[in-house]
Amino acid sequence: MFNYEPFWKTLKDRGISQYKLINEYGIRTSTLDKLRHNKNMEVITLVDLCKILKCDIQDVIIIEEK
Repeated sequence: MFNYEPFWKTLKDRGISQYKLINEYGIRTSTLDKLRHNKNMEVITLVDLCKILKCDIQDVIIIEEK
C-alpha cells in the first residue's frame, strides 16, 4: 500500500501550493487526486515531483505492508 502523506508535508515545508504545482509546473489535477487517495502512479511522476520539490523519494511516498 502506498501512502503519500510525506508529499503533503514536504509540499507545505517547501511553501509550494497545489495551485503552483498545476499552473507553474504542469502537474495535472488527476495526479494530485491520486496523491490524495493514495493511488498507484508512475515512478516518473514521483521523480518529477521530487525534482520540483528538490527532495528524496522518501519525502514523497511511504510504502507500507498490508
